Amino acid sequence: MKKTVIAMSLALLVMPTLALADSDDTSGEITAIDKDKGSITLSDGKTYMTPSEFNFDGLKPGVKVVIYYSTNDGKRVIDDLQTE
Repeated sequence: MKKTVIAMSLALLVMPTLALADSDDTSGEITAIDKDKGSITLSDGKTYMTPSEFNFDGLKPGVKVVIYYSTNDGKRVIDDLQTE
């Protein structure tokens, strides 16, 4: 029992580190927004998917942003977005 608790505790400590390993960031200018598909495309041509409850207020083509994202099933999914 004691070994199981220790193993579970260690797993909980390592899991957030693994999640950070898959996250990345990029910056650029928004070139397209598709609210129906939930995506934002930057000037580098890459498309980033938005979470289901994403607030598009203030975002439009031409706005410079920094996007923090994770890659899930080959798709770049926005974790956080900041305007510059």
